[in-house]
Amino acid sequence: MPASVLEIVRDELLDYQGSGMSIMEMSHRGKVFDAVYKESIDRLRKLASIPEKFDILYMTGGASTQFALIPLNFSGKGRTAGYVNTGTWSEKAVEQAKLQGVDVFMAASSQSEKHNHIPAVIEKKAGLDYLHITSNNTIYGTQYHTLPDPGDTKLVIDMSSDFLSRPIDWKHIGMAYAGTQKNAGPSGLTVVVIDREYYSREKSDTPTMFRYSTYGKNESMYNTPPTFQIYVFNLIMKWIESTGGLTGMDKVNQEKAKYIYDAIDASPNAYIGHSKKESRSLMNITFNLTDKSKEDEFQKGAQNLKLSGLKGHRSVGGFRASVYNAMPVEGCKILAQYMNEFGEAI
Repeated sequence: MPASVLEIVRDELLDYQGSGMSIMEMSHRGKVFDAVYKESIDRLRKLASIPEKFDILYMTGGASTQFALIPLNFSGKGRTAGYVNTGTWSEKAVEQAKLQGVDVFMAASSQSEKHNHIPAVIEKKAGLDYLHITSNNTIYGTQYHTLPDPGDTKLVIDMSSDFLSRPIDWKHIGMAYAGTQKNAGPSGLTVVVIDREYYSREKSDTPTMFRYSTYGKNESMYNTPPTFQIYVFNLIMKWIESTGGLTGMDKVNQEKAKYIYDAIDASPNAYIGHSKKESRSLMNITFNLTDKSKEDEFQKGAQNLKLSGLKGHRSVGGFRASVYNAMPVEGCKILAQYMNEFGEAI
């Protein structure tokens, strides 16, 4: 998270704006927190240009819970939903749909090429309950740069790893969801943006607490929401506003990623990028060394520069630079310079 936001949290932790209480101690139905909640909803709607037909819900459980709740509410046994498989998280979503007897229509997949790209073409099928995609794939380092046209259905999008990193085109979206822990706050809060028309699609046997309409009709207050996370989320959005909103954030994120991708491309004798250039993620930059015997040396050199968390996922190997919103430009410059120097030495 941005250091400036953490400093605000630190300063307000014991006494929120003269209330004499920490925001973590307050009732979610009290006037003080209610003001924070309403401010955050209004701020998100404006920041992300969310049309009025959508509700904004605050939930818990992360994307993994949403994988199950989506078919539980909007599809089911004997019905068909579409999925695009672009990696591990897409596969987990498919798994949860199949557990509930959903007939999964695979509209596209990058599995045969080790998920190194976003499929350029999706197969359309009439009558799908929804078409589910993952906008950014953390493990493989691929990202949609233009959302696909889902035909006569709507997109349901897992935006967990690029939420609020760039402007969002809501044209084909029926629902989008994201855990805030990558780009927009601490872990524990899941933001769901849903077309209210979807409430009429909910199955009658879906338990009350698992229905999206329960959250929508009760302004996410049917039970106690993650109050502290909502408070920090609001602060993060204020910080994003200070960068120039989502357009400004996107510009900074493109600049950060370019430093590192340029370093990969400048030393083909040293680095192999996992993702195809047209599908490269601005959030997760994945690469391998041409000489795997030098991986420990590369890792140690990075750690000496206080660059941590670079080890890639076991399914891809190599390295992964996660440059989410709060990652400073300077940190990306340092990594790129180190990569250039390491590459030149090989």
